[in-house]
Amino acid sequence: MSMLPNMAKALELTRAGKLADAAALLSQWRGRPADVSSPPIDLTQPLFPLSNVAKAPASGGMTRHQYTGKNGALEYLLHRPEGSATGLPLVIMMHGCTQSPEDFALGTGMNRLADELGVMVAYPRQTQRANAQKCWNWFRPGDQLRDQGEPALIAGATREIIAQYGADPKRVYIAGLSAGGAAAAIMAAQYPDIYAAAGIHSGIACGIAQDVPSAFAAMKQGTGNQGAGTRKRSAKTPFVPVITFHGDRDNTVNEVNSSEIAAAASTLIGAESTTISHSETLGGRACRIDKTTDKAGRSLIEQWTIHGAGHAWSGGNGAGSYADASGPDASREMLRFFLQHRTQTAG
Repeated sequence: MSMLPNMAKALELTRAGKLADAAALLSQWRGRPADVSSPPIDLTQPLFPLSNVAKAPASGGMTRHQYTGKNGALEYLLHRPEGSATGLPLVIMMHGCTQSPEDFALGTGMNRLADELGVMVAYPRQTQRANAQKCWNWFRPGDQLRDQGEPALIAGATREIIAQYGADPKRVYIAGLSAGGAAAAIMAAQYPDIYAAAGIHSGIACGIAQDVPSAFAAMKQGTGNQGAGTRKRSAKTPFVPVITFHGDRDNTVNEVNSSEIAAAASTLIGAESTTISHSETLGGRACRIDKTTDKAGRSLIEQWTIHGAGHAWSGGNGAGSYADASGPDASREMLRFFLQHRTQTAG
């Protein structure tokens, strides 16, 4: 099937609000039935009433802040464990399309784990003014580079939290779901001096799309280029450890994207490493775990493929949108992975 004519038709259908028809057409590229319960993400137009998205109350302990810099302003919510001191690790959590920080905090359960493990968590907020579906604009060249667009705002907010609340500058991490996962991949690639590790759930590698058509193509079938995620990096870019989660029934973002993220990361590993794969059942779902470790046994890259899962945060709270209560606890596993790592040079 020719990609470009069908891409144009899919875009026409999504903009007309015909999600099921668009999903069916796009899924033909992959040879599997359309999953209309997980509609394709519209990157440009509002396709369904936002009232269909879970309306989560603000979780306890979060405070509202706004970072303002030369590139604009960015609101974020910050959760600090009760009685917390300075020197705590910090995790930046990037929500997906149609979500809010409140909803994402609820669905991932990250604040509860942060209280347990002594971690601060911040949730940047994308606005409908910036993107009609509240997606991070990971597919636009101007939002893929250091000190430009959205990356400059996210990095600025991160630095502000470190400075104002005394987070440990060598233990700062970033994670996200879907469009938020793609944004997290960009931040890890462009700011290895700030982020010690990245967690990408149902996301896409840095720099593999330059516009809406190439974004849809990557979402549905990846790029076919296992090194695509290095495109926006220089030869001297430091390696940033990464952990990915992806359901093999995800009909919104093809699971091949996680393989491309892991492959791109592996090209940057300088030290001797070993990759081991195994399968186990966690939270009622079978999953395959591909883990690359250094000589000391520390995890450098982990790729979790969750069998039977769709486009949702694994092991989450079903009261939030795009959260699946079944499967491994992605939030806990990400924190476990993150806390092994520190930046070589604090940003």
